[in-house]
Amino acid sequence: MSPMGIRMDWAPADATCRSSCVKLYLCSNPDDSVEERRALRESVFPKLREQCRNTVGLDFTVIDPYESSDPSRWPDEHTRQQLIKECRESSAGPFLLALVGHQYGPASLPLQVEVATFQLLLQEGQQAGVSTQQLERLYQRDENSIPPSYRLRPPLAFACSAKKEDNEEDNSRIQAKEEELRKIIQTIVNLCVHNGQMSAERAQHYYRSALDTDLRFALDNRPDDDIIRRCLVYVHKVINAKGERERRQMSLQLQEAAISDLKTELTDAQLLSELCDDFLPSLITSRRLVVYTSTTECDHRHGYTTARRRSYAKSLCQQVYSDLVGLIDRFSMFDTREEFQTDQGELCDALSRLYVVIQPEEQEIRAYVRDRDKHCLLLVTGGPCTGKSVLLAHCARQIKLWLPESDPVVIPYFCKLQQGLSSKHLLSSLCNQIASRYQRDSPKQQPSFDLGQDQEDLCCTTNCRDNKRDSNIDLVTKQCPHPTGPQISLSELKEHFSSLLSLLPSPKQPLVLILDGFDHFKNDFIFPQIVESLPSPLPPSVKLILAVSSSQARVLQAIKLQYPKCSPPHCLSESDKEWGFILVQLGVANRKECVKMLASLLMSSGRTVTSGQQALVNQALASCCLTLYARLLHVHTSLWYSDSDVTESSLPSGVHASISALLDHLEQKHGSSIVARAVSFLSLSRTGLTEAELADLLSRNYKVLSEYVQQGDSPSSTLRVPQVEVERLLLDLRTFLIRGTFAGLRVLFWMSRHFKLVVAKRYLGTHEMRKEIHSEMADYFSGQGACGNTKPFLVNRKPGPNRDAGQTKICTDRQPSSKPFLFTSLFQDAGRLNLRNIVELPYHVQQSEKWEELECGLLMSFEFHQAMVQADLLGDLIAMLEVGQGSSKFTFLRERLLLASILKLSACLLQHTPLQLPIVMESGLILYLDVFPALKGYVREIRQRRRKRANGLGVLLCSSPSSVPPIHHLKCDSKSKHVSVAEASATDCGIVAEVMDDGSAWIWKSPGCGVAKVSGSCEQKELKFAGVKSSNHFLLLSTHCNKLLLWDVTGPEMFLELKDPFKTNQRAPNKIRGFVGCQKKLFMWLEGKSFVSLFTVSSEILMQFECQSSVTCVVCSSNGVYIYCGQDEGTVFIFDTDSRRLVGTCTNLKHSAVTSIILCEDKREMVCVDSSGNLTVWSIATKTQPRLVKERLTVVESKNILNTDYSKEIQLLLVCQSNQVILWDTSEWELSDHFLAPRGRTFIQAVLSQDGHHFLALLDACAFILVWRVDTGECVLYLEANTQPHALLKMASDVVCVTRDGCLTVWDCGMIDSAGSAPKTGCAVKEVVFERTGEWFYTSDGSETVWRWSLETGFPCAAFLHHGPVQKLCLSPNDIHLLTLSAGDVYVWLTETCQNILRIKGTRAIDILITPNGNFGVSISRAGLSRVWKLANGSVICSIHLYLSNAVVSPESTFLIGCRHGDLIAASLWSGSISKRFSCVEASEQVVAFHALSEHPDFVMVMTSSGAMYTWKVTEETVCRHFQLPQSFQCQLQVFQMSSNGNYALLSTDNDTINLLDLSQIRLFSFKAEGPVIKACLDKTGHFAAYLSLEKLCACDLLVTHVLTVVRLSDGEKLGSVCLSKNPLTLAVCKQQCVFVGFEDGSVGVYSVSEIMLNREDVARCREKQCPFERAPSRWLALPTPNITWS
Repeated sequence: MSPMGIRMDWAPADATCRSSCVKLYLCSNPDDSVEERRALRESVFPKLREQCRNTVGLDFTVIDPYESSDPSRWPDEHTRQQLIKECRESSAGPFLLALVGHQYGPASLPLQVEVATFQLLLQEGQQAGVSTQQLERLYQRDENSIPPSYRLRPPLAFACSAKKEDNEEDNSRIQAKEEELRKIIQTIVNLCVHNGQMSAERAQHYYRSALDTDLRFALDNRPDDDIIRRCLVYVHKVINAKGERERRQMSLQLQEAAISDLKTELTDAQLLSELCDDFLPSLITSRRLVVYTSTTECDHRHGYTTARRRSYAKSLCQQVYSDLVGLIDRFSMFDTREEFQTDQGELCDALSRLYVVIQPEEQEIRAYVRDRDKHCLLLVTGGPCTGKSVLLAHCARQIKLWLPESDPVVIPYFCKLQQGLSSKHLLSSLCNQIASRYQRDSPKQQPSFDLGQDQEDLCCTTNCRDNKRDSNIDLVTKQCPHPTGPQISLSELKEHFSSLLSLLPSPKQPLVLILDGFDHFKNDFIFPQIVESLPSPLPPSVKLILAVSSSQARVLQAIKLQYPKCSPPHCLSESDKEWGFILVQLGVANRKECVKMLASLLMSSGRTVTSGQQALVNQALASCCLTLYARLLHVHTSLWYSDSDVTESSLPSGVHASISALLDHLEQKHGSSIVARAVSFLSLSRTGLTEAELADLLSRNYKVLSEYVQQGDSPSSTLRVPQVEVERLLLDLRTFLIRGTFAGLRVLFWMSRHFKLVVAKRYLGTHEMRKEIHSEMADYFSGQGACGNTKPFLVNRKPGPNRDAGQTKICTDRQPSSKPFLFTSLFQDAGRLNLRNIVELPYHVQQSEKWEELECGLLMSFEFHQAMVQADLLGDLIAMLEVGQGSSKFTFLRERLLLASILKLSACLLQHTPLQLPIVMESGLILYLDVFPALKGYVREIRQRRRKRANGLGVLLCSSPSSVPPIHHLKCDSKSKHVSVAEASATDCGIVAEVMDDGSAWIWKSPGCGVAKVSGSCEQKELKFAGVKSSNHFLLLSTHCNKLLLWDVTGPEMFLELKDPFKTNQRAPNKIRGFVGCQKKLFMWLEGKSFVSLFTVSSEILMQFECQSSVTCVVCSSNGVYIYCGQDEGTVFIFDTDSRRLVGTCTNLKHSAVTSIILCEDKREMVCVDSSGNLTVWSIATKTQPRLVKERLTVVESKNILNTDYSKEIQLLLVCQSNQVILWDTSEWELSDHFLAPRGRTFIQAVLSQDGHHFLALLDACAFILVWRVDTGECVLYLEANTQPHALLKMASDVVCVTRDGCLTVWDCGMIDSAGSAPKTGCAVKEVVFERTGEWFYTSDGSETVWRWSLETGFPCAAFLHHGPVQKLCLSPNDIHLLTLSAGDVYVWLTETCQNILRIKGTRAIDILITPNGNFGVSISRAGLSRVWKLANGSVICSIHLYLSNAVVSPESTFLIGCRHGDLIAASLWSGSISKRFSCVEASEQVVAFHALSEHPDFVMVMTSSGAMYTWKVTEETVCRHFQLPQSFQCQLQVFQMSSNGNYALLSTDNDTINLLDLSQIRLFSFKAEGPVIKACLDKTGHFAAYLSLEKLCACDLLVTHVLTVVRLSDGEKLGSVCLSKNPLTLAVCKQQCVFVGFEDGSVGVYSVSEIMLNREDVARCREKQCPFERAPSRWLALPTPNITWS
């Protein structure tokens, strides 16, 4: 197939296309292109759609008007022209694909003929004796057409209507009539031309086929931009197309035509030739139309066979695919992140175009905008359908004309067309729009305003960092904290919004904010929260116009509360003085204007109505004078003909009835199933639907799809609802649909919410029906059933001549296109975001109540998280993860909270570099997978994605963390900023209550729930709370007016008032010292009082138990019979609550106040802790006479016990004093350990961890919660609260920190235990060596111990103990021997048995080496002899007298090569003699670096101080100089490294630059880091380089962060990076492509470079769960004395 005419121009377009879909109109002769169209539909168009979506982010649809096998469904000429126009205007690229075959096709019957022309045809036909009876019978006059015309009667006009039944006889009869009528019209037209009554050009219209007509409409008289690179035409000429039998039949027909009197002049061959040889070639030269012409010559006997047609179809498919790909690739999508929200400007334009009837309220709005002295809100109210949104959109477009003296920033926001938005989301969007518009519209760069720590004070900073492109999305680095980022709360967001309104607008750039639709949210709290955010009065230069429905009483009330009564000058008139806003009441439109509007709409569509019909229209508009109703009447009246029988009932009354009547008409025209489903999908979508999505959704519904299966047909597996059917339906709905941009795509949504209301009532009346539609949409957007997964469905089979009624099973591919969150592409590493899935899928999954799919398939899906982060929706993702409403429907709330917490902690990094998410999440989760096993699938997904992409860093061993991320953080929404916590308490089931010093009380129920305020009143005054206590499942609140409120948290959420027995006339409140609840009995005692009160749950007071002195503590027996009351003088009273008498007493010897009592009822013991921390153990087997069993004294006495924490399960008691924390072993009540407070600090509180291996403590003037390890006494972790901690509350599975300002921070106990037990040696790692497999590695930290680590378990398994600090260690190449240097002695260890076999004294060594063959050791000595000796027995082979610096052993174990006095010397390992020497020519030049090549053992690469590079062949002592390095690339000895093959060399580092040498290509190149490079390491295989650098990740960071980065050497691409939470000291790379990083706390991190090593991560997956305290490393002692001594 060769192109005819000019070559195709694939040059890129000058501008980015705004449309988001390539929409092709397929123009063809339906009878001559069945095979070609089928082949394109099945093999080309699906591939093109995937290609478009993956590469350029465009959708792809094809409109084939003849796709249906039923001719009754084919569109007429007028509809086809509308479709062509739609493709031309909305396609992002090519819009026409034409197939011209060897058959011209029949002429189309004119559907409408003007009156003058029709009368001419009748006159000429009658004069010539041609019968015109059929012409008169089949055409009927219509005066409602403009101009008046004759229209073709049904059923010949079948192309306009969809037949529901398959009646072959009727079709044949209709086709015969059509052919007869066509001949009559063409004969009369021929006579008109012959008689000069009609021009030949005009007459051709009656001869042209549908193919010819469509092509001329699409191409003729069009501008160049509509044709160049937008149209493809394929002409196929066939020679000898007809066989011998067909030619004989054609010859007879031509003879009959020659005899017939009704002969025509124009033949199909002539018309086809004119089209192919005249019309199309003229466009090739004038419009650069691309036309491909191919010729097929057939056998004259058989003609154009099916085999030849299929062969042509195959080659056509290949050519079409290639050409369309070339055309489409030139178009690119705009930045979708900027357009993620509905394009408000575009939406405003669409709404403003609906403003036809001028309303007088426009002048009131104009006056408000122009008056600078008004600083109040303008409220526009009106009833339904009064046009509030349209009026405001029109005004928004007029404001710049109204304010010519300034440059106003106009921000319209129409939110009623979006669903599922929160108040925080809306406020965030408004803040971003205001800030971005002022920054964009300003001639100079405007500052960005960020929230400082003090929310009353805004700090102004300028964003001066460069823009960086990450994948297909522009990632602009932002100032942090992000003004509307994930960390900001709703209250802070309100303040930020108010601050923007105050700071940014100016008289030269006033702000006009127009808000519409906020009153239609389902959530009643959203609008009041938005109103509360609006400043009152408005700042200068700010105008705020708000539109609400007059029926929304609660909304109007919220506005009145925010804007109370005001006085002039803010009010216009006396009536306006009542409230602090201006009210504009919008009424109905003028009836005459609506009549004019309807007449104009009818004229624009070529229609009108008769006078009688107009009277009915006037009557209808008089009853409902709304512009929307007038638009609906236009649809109904445009269907009327002049002879239509219409009455008053012909027009529906009201908007809803008219919409329902419209749907009735559409069902009759298109079918009930497709209409019902289409409008339901449009109504229930969150942000609208694209046309392609609507077609896909309809094709997934079997009820809709079955209507397009013809009886007797065998549909293919790719059966779909024809796109043309969807387009025809949308053409009929286009008046009431708005096409807007959302998430970068063009979507359709209703112009008025009343369409949704009618659709919901008509088709979605039940909850189950709505769930079904949402479920279908969720399945579609999730990609279920995509790409070849066919599903069967049943089609009803109608009875026929040769078949019975029944059902037929058909299998179809329900969804031919995939729906991933990220489209992958060969040209884009990061992939292209599928923002439609991100927006729609979670909404529909939630609405369809698929809770498990929502939680596990989305909220805990890494792919979804990556897409959300790349879409700059990190805040939305965190909000979704933290959702706690309906938590009973979810299973993994705590897991989701942990994910949200990690995202919050890395928010700044992820907002700048979203592709860091995999390593951030993997490194953040890997330590806690045993605590949260459900997250193993999340980590597995990360690793599978990394394997698939073959890129990125993986975590094999995570270093011990410094801190633990909280799983939840809550803040009391107190209006006062300077309140602090007075008291806090928690129940056993995890409910926290806190009382603030302003008298407010707050309750927090569980993770995922917010903080609720407790409210109540007393004598018409709000209750002020004084304190809170808890016991078991009871909470007790006390007030300043001495009221007691009790809540049983296991029951209803209500407080019960207790009768206060201590109520007196004194105003000072009684302070409750303690409270105990047991069974249904409640015990309470007051501060400084000597009695305990007994209550019941029913609030009845039973009695008081009197004691000798002030009661300090009370405990109750498990059955509630006995209470034990500790007192200030060291005495314990035992009371029987049933008999209400004292049964026993006991007193400690020192008479110290009892601070805590512990009952061990199984042992019949009672343990008392006194104020000094001493223990007394009493036997209470006989309660009347308690017996002293033990008395245990503390090591260091202190008179203040801060708190105690007893754990029966782990048999530990913690006693916290200001100077120490004491641990008691409760099995025998012996002192386990004690920990002194750090110097200069005191303890405030301490609690045990869940497993008892750690304890948590608060210190004075310390903002952290510190975690100590019990067995070592080392502080291993800190937990960070936002402000100064007030108290720690320990629960069953959580630790809650209550800060002084009332914030709650929650940590999981299991996470604390896991992080605290992470392996580390406690001393800084100075050296790491590893075995060949990488499974075992060894570290030294400057102490006497060398640690052997197992990568499989992640823990050190052995400790090699020496008699002095270890200076060096070396591992033999065969992994058999470990050589260590300690205090001058050399130790030889067997790695398999961990035994020390040799300890050599007298070596005077400063370095040790092992030969590559693994047989010999070399000790390097500066002051003495360097020796070569056998590893097996330590016998010396030879001695080397000269000291060689930086010495190495040659690859063949023959020489020791090192530097001496600027020369490079090789000493023999067998004799010790100096046998080889490399000296520089110039005396001033010295050797600065060298490397022995293991793959070329005879050669050594040598670098000199001048920058010259040499190759020295040691065996022959030959030298070859290669090149001279420039001064900027001088080599650094301490940095120099080289790969084993000699291809790459690491030369030096200079601040943030790494200089390397590529010897394979003889080139120098550098890597630029983001900060100063502190260490660099070269992979020995020559694949990559790893380096550690100091980087400042964002502007809010006060400190720099250590970052490990891996870069591929071949092209410089960054393979991955990871932020390190601690200071790294060592960096090493093993042959298995693992990077080892040693840290200052003795921990080690191991990371895999997945491009090379894809299976190393399986090691981390196979680790068995085992308590780290049960796998302490074995300790191996060195020989006590040296067994070899060298003299």
